[in-house]
Amino acid sequence: MTKLITEKLSQSQLFKGIALFTPGGDLIYCIDPSKQGRWHLHLCAALQEILDLPEPPHFLVPSYTATIDHWLNPRTQQIQTFAEAYPAVMRHQSVLKAIFGTGDLVWQTVPWQEGLCDRMVLATYRSSFPQLWEDHDLIVRLDRAEIAPRYQQNHLHPPGKLHGQGYVLRLFVAGHSINTERILEHLHELLERSLGYPYTLKVIDVLTHPEQAEIDQVSATPTLVKVWPHPIRRIVGNLDNVEKLLQMLGAKEM
Repeated sequence: MTKLITEKLSQSQLFKGIALFTPGGDLIYCIDPSKQGRWHLHLCAALQEILDLPEPPHFLVPSYTATIDHWLNPRTQQIQTFAEAYPAVMRHQSVLKAIFGTGDLVWQTVPWQEGLCDRMVLATYRSSFPQLWEDHDLIVRLDRAEIAPRYQQNHLHPPGKLHGQGYVLRLFVAGHSINTERILEHLHELLERSLGYPYTLKVIDVLTHPEQAEIDQVSATPTLVKVWPHPIRRIVGNLDNVEKLLQMLGAKEM
């Protein structure tokens, strides 16, 4: 049985969160305090607009999804957390913990169901939806009040060439650790609070992707690289210095 984690939280923290990944590693997600349904359809529609797809990629659901639910147990009057993800997206657990603020919570793997997430069937969509198998450095939050995502653009441009105002950031780490999760949570909170424009943050493990580290000239971890807007800037080592981070991002000047 899936473990339920009991937390002493206020009722204002009741919410449902849904994350939709692409095979290439892009992410679009929502956090809905009102717990209204049909968010999977909204995420697919938004992904269609962002990546300029021929139609909403409903075939990604449920294979590339993760969900979290903070709900009130009427018997104990305590808030409990139910968090699960499909096998194809469990490798993104650190990102899920960061965007939903779940701390040390271990996400549960949804049991495999025959015929529900057939990789061969999903692969047949690749020729019609090639954008979904590419990595565009996307982490997009969709808010309920928005018809379109926070990215104010008609089509997706390559990383470093975003239409209008926006940030493209890359965080280079070495393996999965508690320190990595702490850095992700800290960065996510800072970026959500301080940036006035949309941003994408891609987490790159130099142990599994050394070629990307070489391209970005990264020789130590953690390293945060601001790819866009120019000029390219980076911080190596201590990412706890908020003042230094904001200066690097140019957030104070915008």
